[in-house]
Amino acid sequence: MRRHAGLGLCSACWHWQRHPDRPFVRAENLIAELAEPPDWLRDFTADFAAKYCVSRPYTMITSLGRLLLDEQSNRPQALLERSRRSGRSMGSLARALEAFFTGHSMAMATDQAERLAAGRRQRRIDAVPEPLRTMVDAFADFMLRSRERARRAGTRPRSDGTVEAALAIMRDLARFLAGERGKQDWALTDVHDVEAFLAGSPQARKRRLVVLGQFFRFARSQKVTLHRSSGGTEGAVNRIKKIKRQPYGRAGFELLRKLILLQ
Repeated sequence: MRRHAGLGLCSACWHWQRHPDRPFVRAENLIAELAEPPDWLRDFTADFAAKYCVSRPYTMITSLGRLLLDEQSNRPQALLERSRRSGRSMGSLARALEAFFTGHSMAMATDQAERLAAGRRQRRIDAVPEPLRTMVDAFADFMLRSRERARRAGTRPRSDGTVEAALAIMRDLARFLAGERGKQDWALTDVHDVEAFLAGSPQARKRRLVVLGQFFRFARSQKVTLHRSSGGTEGAVNRIKKIKRQPYGRAGFELLRKLILLQ
């Protein structure tokens, strides 16, 4: 009695809580309570009891009982969705059910990882100053669409970490523009702003430069360009390239010169 007095338990109660049959007894009691007990419940109990100490399976079976008794669908997929907790972790019960159901081909895996990644992306977008946020949000959608195209094409898609790192860089740039350069519009951003931002972290310059190149190419496609951009020059170059293709083999500088002047 003295050994367990600190826990308020007698020896009989203490040994019962550690008894290996305790989860199975709880499962049998739950089966007796249910009008239509699922045929997988005993297998789930045995699977879980084999992996953990006695008290944890007992607690999980008790939590599972509350879900099975709530008069909603007890199909494995529906049960798995109801067992999930909101927040960063789906919860111990949901993880145990997911492992068991997917391992026995009874349900599909949840999208917990994608939900967490979506939350991380949204937090980075929300941290962008409001006047600059819309374009960063659109850039995030563009990266996700590009990733889906890469998956369908069988090429290597961007990982969640790559997308999140790119959004973090755009968040930092937007804060720099709004806080230190006093600019509230991407169209007012010039090369000097970008160079000042890159100079703030020389170690990350290469990675930042890659992301900024991707962003401003996307911004240009959305008719948002850098101040003093080379858009006019690039347009003229493209027009000349088009003219060069028209003669169909008739070469010569004079002919090209006349075509450019005429057009």
